[in-house]
Amino acid sequence: MSLSNPSSLAAPPLASWRVQPDPVLILGAGLMGRLLAATLVEVGHSVRIVEAASPTAPESSAAHLAAAMLAPLAESAVAEASVVAQGYYALSRWPALLASLPEPVFFQQEGTVILWHRQDAGEAKRFSALLAAVGERLPHLPKPQQLDAQALAELEPSLAGRFGQGLYLPQEGQLDNRQLLAALLAKLRQHGVEVEWGRPWDLEQARAWQEQTGGWVLDCRGLGSRKEWGGQAPLRGVRGEVVRLYAPEVSLRRPTRLLHPRYPIYIAPKPGHLFVVGATEIESEDRSPVSVRSALELLSAAYAVHPAFAEARILELGSQCRPTLADHLPAVVERSPRLLQINGLYRHGFLISPAIHDAVLEYLHHGSCRLAQQLGIPFQVQAAPLAGESLSPCVS
Repeated sequence: MSLSNPSSLAAPPLASWRVQPDPVLILGAGLMGRLLAATLVEVGHSVRIVEAASPTAPESSAAHLAAAMLAPLAESAVAEASVVAQGYYALSRWPALLASLPEPVFFQQEGTVILWHRQDAGEAKRFSALLAAVGERLPHLPKPQQLDAQALAELEPSLAGRFGQGLYLPQEGQLDNRQLLAALLAKLRQHGVEVEWGRPWDLEQARAWQEQTGGWVLDCRGLGSRKEWGGQAPLRGVRGEVVRLYAPEVSLRRPTRLLHPRYPIYIAPKPGHLFVVGATEIESEDRSPVSVRSALELLSAAYAVHPAFAEARILELGSQCRPTLADHLPAVVERSPRLLQINGLYRHGFLISPAIHDAVLEYLHHGSCRLAQQLGIPFQVQAAPLAGESLSPCVS
């Protein structure tokens, strides 16, 4: 698969989406559902959102728990090249998407710092080799910059004297996920749309609505749609665990990752000396509280980056499962005419959601998959409307 340079791609102008305002039903009020709904109401569609959870349950959702880092190059060590391309495309889209919201959302694009202890130099060498391989495949990506002790101290003064070397990954960013989720709801309310909480609709109910209205159905339920997932690969959950800290004595300015062969961690600084620390990825759909082992690893690694984390206050310890397909890639499947299932965003939800958003809207309004093809988004449409399981790659 040949991927386009994401920096050369542009989303279709908003005006081009102002077409026949067919009604749209969205199943699921998570990140993807809210993001699509916010644009659809803006361009004139009548939107209805149904969500199985109660109004308070989203506070424990995967989107609410996430660190919301926008770090495609850092993720390239473990992610497919198409995800990296989607992430860089999304970085250019987030400012415009956020600017359309009625409430401010913290957004930062000052790069990522990669650190390691001396005993983990081998892991750093392996990580650098992976980045170099990605750079050969996607030569348009920014290049990692080597940092010595002085350069690191200039970039992150609070780390002066603590690490002798590191890497700087330019152009990467992050946002405040909770501000974003709230701002998306505020925009929907401006347009008279309220989420219908506590409505666990399935595809049979969605199709009944579709028969009455002739509209589109966008299934964004994540793991909630597992039994009805129409893709070829099964959908499963992958558990992640994070801790939120208040650390007034720590002044990290940008997301920082600590390499370690067993538990590489990330620290994402949010406004007000809040820090989201995470690392663990467990092949399990267990949603029980964070284990002692995970908590100790996360906290000890944060302390190893900056000793002032010892006096931090633990605000939250949380766990959640992300919807994942076998290849760890997102997928869009037209289950039946005008019914799209959007799923498998895995740990990359905030990283790639603007790319998925634009690709879905391009198909909904123009019947085209140009952007999906350019960014390597798996996108399948009905080959024969009467054969519900017969799918083929989308073509422009």
